[in-house]
Formats: sequence, C-alpha cells, structure tokens
Amino acid sequence: MDQLIIAGKPYSSRLLVGTGKYKDFDETRCAVEASGAGIVTVAIRRTNIGQDAGQPSLLDALPPSKYTYLPNTAGCYTADEAIRTLRLARELLDGHSLVKLEVLGDPQSLYPNVVETIKAAEILVKDGFQVMVYTSDDPIIAKQLEDIGCVAIMPLASLIGSGMGILNPWNLQIIIDRIKVPVVVDAGVGTASDAAIAMELGCDAVLMNTAIAGAQNPVLMASAMKKAVEAGREAFLAGRMPKKIYTASPSSPTSGLIGS
Repeated sequence: MDQLIIAGKPYSSRLLVGTGKYKDFDETRCAVEASGAGIVTVAIRRTNIGQDAGQPSLLDALPPSKYTYLPNTAGCYTADEAIRTLRLARELLDGHSLVKLEVLGDPQSLYPNVVETIKAAEILVKDGFQVMVYTSDDPIIAKQLEDIGCVAIMPLASLIGSGMGILNPWNLQIIIDRIKVPVVVDAGVGTASDAAIAMELGCDAVLMNTAIAGAQNPVLMASAMKKAVEAGREAFLAGRMPKKIYTASPSSPTSGLIGS
C-alpha cells in the first residue's frame, strides 16, 4: 500500500483534516469519518481537549485511540505564543510530540510570519517536538525549515479559508523537487479538484478544514475530498502523458484499418 510516512509513522490516508468550524462535535465526527483521515488537527486555543472539564471534549467525539491528533497553534502571532501553546498541548495529550506549527503575520490575511516561524521551529525541534510547519510557498524558507529538523513542510496553496485553490503551482513544484520530508499543501483548498491538482503535482498529502466544514454538506464534501486525494495520488504515480501543443495523436491505431 502507498502509505504516507510522517516522523517514521505510516498513515493509510493522505488527507489530513481540521476539526474547527463545524456546527457541533457530532458533525465533526461524521465529516472526519467520511474523509477517511487518520490525522486530525486541533486548535489548542479554540477547542476543548480537556482544558475545560465541564464542557464537551473533542476527545470523546474523535478518540485518540483511533486518530492521530495534530495540535496546532492557530491564532498565534509570535514564536513565544506558539511555543507556550504547544507545550500546553503536550501536557494535555500525555507527552504527545507531533505538532503543527503556524505563526501568523496579521489577522486579515493570516499569512505566515516566516521569521517568527523559523524562530519557533528551532526551539521546538530542540525541545523534542516533531514539527509539521505551515509556511509560505517560498522554496528557500521551506528548505531552511527542513534543515532545522521539521518533519513535514506545509506550504499554503492560497490564503487560509479563502478557497482560492493553488495560485502558484510553480513554487510548489520547486518545493516538492527540493524537499525530502513530506510536503503537505495546507490552506486555500476550496473543492475536490484543488486537492486532486495538489496531489497530481506530487505533494505527499493535503490538509484542509474550511473546504469541508464550510461546504453546504460537509459530510458529502469530506467524502469527495477523500476520493480526490486518492485519484490525484494515483494519477501522479501513473505518470501523465506529455502535453503536445498543436499536435494531435489519434487514440486508435492508424494502421491495419478495415478497407485499407
């Protein structure tokens, strides 16, 4: 089986999904199940995973025995904020070390602050965390984050929650070609075709939240995304035919025709 390997652990699905923006934990559970995802992200500053004992917990809807939790630092704008948040997550999840680092630049665009991201990554890696890192589609920054020791590089396709799809496939292709750890497209996916394109480019996986949670039927969209990621991966592995400008090629044989 063509498995995704992150930090030495295999996963059967190449679709990672977020757990925010659903109407309740029941809808979250149904959508995640339909997606087939094995890794689910959780915003530590926004979702209860035990911080509030008197409120419903995501851990009940999505048991850690079945899913790999990926705590993230959504809403953090400095390296210090992100580091504190992930250290809290490690305590709440009994020493869990696989995390998603994101340090944002401003609340309007939610574009990553790569300077603070690099600073946080250096400290977290030294502190024993396995860091999957959200970043811009800058190939130089991506390589620096890999050299620091991040276990996956997660360049944006377009702005978080925008649904604009992949706006710069050329930069993504450079990152894919240069980076040895998994490359996971994160942010900006809007529909199934966006996910398929990311996988056809050669990305190792796709992470999304709003594209599913913001759909009119989140559970059905989750199912569509599952199929799109699988189809895109198979197309990449199959190797597409070369494009031929102004050159037609008949799909049927031209020799041995009846009557010729």
